[in-house]
Amino acid sequence: MSGSSRNSADEAAQVSIQTVNPATGARGKAYQAHTLDEARTIAARCAAAQKLWRKTPIAERSRLMHAAARVLRANNSRYATLMTEEMGKTVTEGLAEIEKCAATAGYFAEHTDAFLAPRPCKLSSSSAGAVPVPKAFVTFNPLGVVLAVMPWNFPFWQAMRFCAPHLMAGNGGVLKHASNVPGCALALEEIFRDAGFPRDLFRTVLIGSQQVKALIEDPNVAAVTLTGSVSAGKSVAAAAGAVLKKTVLELGGSDGYIVLEDADISRAAQVCAAARMVNAGQSCIAGKRFVVLESVRAAFEEALVEAMRSYQFGDPKNPATRLGPLQSVKARDEIHDQVRRSVASGARLLLGGELPQRPGAWYPAT
Repeated sequence: MSGSSRNSADEAAQVSIQTVNPATGARGKAYQAHTLDEARTIAARCAAAQKLWRKTPIAERSRLMHAAARVLRANNSRYATLMTEEMGKTVTEGLAEIEKCAATAGYFAEHTDAFLAPRPCKLSSSSAGAVPVPKAFVTFNPLGVVLAVMPWNFPFWQAMRFCAPHLMAGNGGVLKHASNVPGCALALEEIFRDAGFPRDLFRTVLIGSQQVKALIEDPNVAAVTLTGSVSAGKSVAAAAGAVLKKTVLELGGSDGYIVLEDADISRAAQVCAAARMVNAGQSCIAGKRFVVLESVRAAFEEALVEAMRSYQFGDPKNPATRLGPLQSVKARDEIHDQVRRSVASGARLLLGGELPQRPGAWYPAT
């Protein structure tokens, strides 16, 4: 068939998602993307599985969620390595992320019964001895299939903090993960399958962001959640609102650290550096603004530079490495451009700020 006569579905079927190792710049594994029709079929299968799952006793859901925690811990090295190869996370941080996921699965397995228990409501009567006040209570029922649009920076944790409570609540889940972590996205599907959950209850779709709106509109999707940028949140909220579907959005922030005169300056600098450098700085809750009293500014500045200097980049697969690469060369170049524009606008460069002469998405603590 000639290229001019192929329809859009055929073209979508040819899309390959190519991973790139941020530490080396080398190509990794390639994955076949789903077409929109395939994604809709997956959502329909998930909806069918959820209709049965919602009737499953919480005790059985709990048993399976505990099994998912065991799968996570049994494969922690493989999953941590997958994160390292796809988005550059150090293996030490990756192992900690998997343990956090396992602990979260265990937490909701233990507590969902109490979380979902009906809650009685007290109703007051306007006049004593008049019409008896009826008994009322709040009950919690599953929504259906929830579409999750998740970011790359914590590829397992961001998804697990969504799917553990949702599956325990009787919902199904369809995960649309970031395009640079397709292996992590498929591994999440594998975790629940290997733990014994119904096969189609939690599924991954490998689609682009331009196809999310159509999937939100699909009748088999009941609600959507997103963790990401403000612009992405606006798009998802608009699409969901147009079809009156519930949304939960987590769009990050920029809370400030305030350093007062009575602070232990050395300790404060260590805490601020650690907050800034978590996940190579690629975190919505990373420390971004440090507000320091003028009387301790010089001492704090000196201490912060020394604390930042201790973050030397190295092989992310080495457990001793504190700073791995950024998630992509494009992201690294955007950071470097910010540094150059800041200096041009009057900032002083006290540490780092130079592009290393090596392949990959490396940038020094700056």
